Amino acid sequence: MAAYIALPSSISLNSSSFSGLRNGAVAQLGVRNLGRSRVSMAASVGSQTLQGDALFADYKPSSAFLFPGQGAQAVGMGKEAQSVPAAAELYKKANDILGFDLLDVCINGPKEKLDSTVISQPAIYVTSLAAVELVRARDGGQLIIDSVNVTCGLSLGEYTALAFAESFSFEDGLKLVKLRGEAMQAAADAAKSAMVSVIGLDSDKVQQLCDAANAEVDDADKVQIANYLCTGNYAVSGGVKGIEAVEAKAKSFKARMTVRLAVAGAFHTSFMEPAVSRLEAKLAETRIRTPRIPVISNVDAQPHSDPETIKKILARQVTSPVQWETTVKTLLSKGLKKSYELGPGKVIAGIVKRMERSADIENIAA
Repeated sequence: MAAYIALPSSISLNSSSFSGLRNGAVAQLGVRNLGRSRVSMAASVGSQTLQGDALFADYKPSSAFLFPGQGAQAVGMGKEAQSVPAAAELYKKANDILGFDLLDVCINGPKEKLDSTVISQPAIYVTSLAAVELVRARDGGQLIIDSVNVTCGLSLGEYTALAFAESFSFEDGLKLVKLRGEAMQAAADAAKSAMVSVIGLDSDKVQQLCDAANAEVDDADKVQIANYLCTGNYAVSGGVKGIEAVEAKAKSFKARMTVRLAVAGAFHTSFMEPAVSRLEAKLAETRIRTPRIPVISNVDAQPHSDPETIKKILARQVTSPVQWETTVKTLLSKGLKKSYELGPGKVIAGIVKRMERSADIENIAA
């Protein structure tokens, strides 16, 4: 997701390997109200109180796998993974599902093709899980994997995290990600919208900037914070005129800079609403299980254990702000000692280090 992140400075995953790691904590669970605070902004996924969604409520993280989102892609990714058979096999499986040679696009580009929403999302998903296999293949790698007791991902990366946590299979996750990319691209094509990173302000100031911009545009062009990344780095999404108003007013609010992001449209806002029904239909036919370890949701920065709740959250995730700042702060406050960023790019490591300079995080590319 570096394409919609601007930093101020800069397993074998098959059914047999899944079966050995599951903890058996699967039950028929209910539906939880996520509330309507900013942390779960516009992300109502049900009004009932969930009795069975609290399996991970008291999780105590010590080691985390963190997965990147759209924009982390770069031509050449996936090449290193070919040295590990289990990682290379993931690309072969992907080719059958996607209907094209994913590895060829990852390694050779062209960049414009790899950067497209419909290609980059499955490319990052597969390459990030290939990075898990690179970890497994190194000395002590399985011990590292076994030590991981929480996982999460940035936007698209939440799907990767759920696959790692065995909530669904590699294949089913890739089918979901393929549909997600197509649905988001179609929603972006339906209306003129954009995203911009605002650098150098806290979230309250960025919200005031959005309010000022919204006072000057019609409802169809209104903007909102779409990605709460870290203090001083927030992405705003909305109509093109609203984004232009944000850019024009940013300096008067003492922003250091704005960076228009190279994405298809206003991700994580109501502009993506047309994608929701398509995701809901695909999720309804997908077998989702209780994750074997906590997976922190982008929507409310909480772990969920009820499969039906997870489905509802994933469907609404594309229209809901990404609560990455809250997620990382919570993990650190709960005692996280070590984390790994798996996949292309180093955006997540940069964000974590910006929030806690002493944080121990290792990047593992593929």
